[in-house]
Amino acid sequence: MAKITWKPGTMVYPVPTVLVTCGDSQENYNIITIAWTGTVCSDPAMTYISVRPERHSYEIIKRTREFVINLTTESLVRAADYCGVKSGRDVNKFQEMNLTPEKGSKVKAPLIKESPVNIECKVTKILKLGTHDMFIAKVLAVNVDTSYIDGKNKFHLDWAKPICYSHGQYYSLKKSLGSFGFSVAKKKKGKK
Repeated sequence: MAKITWKPGTMVYPVPTVLVTCGDSQENYNIITIAWTGTVCSDPAMTYISVRPERHSYEIIKRTREFVINLTTESLVRAADYCGVKSGRDVNKFQEMNLTPEKGSKVKAPLIKESPVNIECKVTKILKLGTHDMFIAKVLAVNVDTSYIDGKNKFHLDWAKPICYSHGQYYSLKKSLGSFGFSVAKKKKGKK
């Protein structure tokens, strides 16, 4: 397989598509779509989002030092796109996308009721990196929609039909290819 070399760039794809909510009162609630996000540490639970300083949400998050990461689904793909291209300076994204702000348990920033998982975060550090600044945050609470929990108390995010983003396109995640450790798991007798 032949390869060509490109200039340095961000080629780690696909990436998550999340709706990040911020604000400390209904008058300044906002939603921004973020793809630059992920896990920083598992204990203590920490995450990050990277935001351009010119974005409306940037100053709100910098001032309040908190935000909520709301996971997205196939039913939220239109909202995810809209909240990434429209500015909260000009429109109320909750109203425009018929999304319901809910009170968080640990932060003043709202949760999105329609999201299956809401991750409440408190900023611990802001790193100035270039086009984006990274908000590193401690996870204070995780809120999970009970309709995705089975009778054995197992959470099934796949039931919510999560989405991701790759090179300008939104994609659904349709099929499991294996669970963690499947490559080294002992085969059950009678199976090849």
